[in-house]
Amino acid sequence: MKTIVITGASDGIGAEMARQLAQSGGSQMALVLAARNETLLAEVAAQCAAHGAQALVVKTDVSDPVQCRQLMGRAISTYGRIDALINNAGISAQALFAEVQTEDLHWYEDLMRINLWGSVWCTHAALPHLKQSRGSIVAVSSLAGLVGVPGRTAYSASKFAMTGFFEALRAELKNAGVSVTTAYPGVVATQIRYRGFNAAGRPAGASGLKEDDAMSVETCARLILEAMNRREREVVMTAKGKLGRWLKLLMPGAVENIALAALKDEVKPK
Repeated sequence: MKTIVITGASDGIGAEMARQLAQSGGSQMALVLAARNETLLAEVAAQCAAHGAQALVVKTDVSDPVQCRQLMGRAISTYGRIDALINNAGISAQALFAEVQTEDLHWYEDLMRINLWGSVWCTHAALPHLKQSRGSIVAVSSLAGLVGVPGRTAYSASKFAMTGFFEALRAELKNAGVSVTTAYPGVVATQIRYRGFNAAGRPAGASGLKEDDAMSVETCARLILEAMNRREREVVMTAKGKLGRWLKLLMPGAVENIALAALKDEVKPK
């Protein structure tokens, strides 16, 4: 039986990856589903069980290192092994840096604890077991982790940090037989931007990005899982993202203009 831990599994991309893994793995798949919302996790677990997979719900706040260690402990005590860890938990933010008040800057640190440190702590706790299984690590970053996006200074910082951490870790684990795949989704049709922080550190309630051609959750989850199964180094999911990555080296000013154009008019810097 294959055991896969997924953080941020209560909805969006994480929940869809769990469903797709359950559908493809059936009775040979054990899923450890982690997030803060236990009720939603239970619903996802029931959907996975309907496909014959085993699903363990572990309420987890990845911004707490103790809970990250407890999550991996529950996975091992229940299933005896970890074959893959998908670091998917994350939070978004949309705010022009000049509009963030000094007393509100604390949420930059809060976001970093979830997006970067949550991945670091979970990976550290799972690593001995992943070495034993010669398993896989997935880090769900963002195109904002390859190209700085205006209005998303905190989010881009956390995702650039993830990119650097997992790139270095990949090299460290090359001889250990553990693959490290970093995924770079663009705009995906989820609620993450609506729930993310605004300048005051409260839920934004709206997206600051144009979402007319947002990728479906199903497609995004499938691309990440395919890359994990092929043990690929990374997956950049859109043609625009692939172009922007290389254009940034040749024409950085043009890439900045493209990034500005992706913002809704009401949130563009004046």
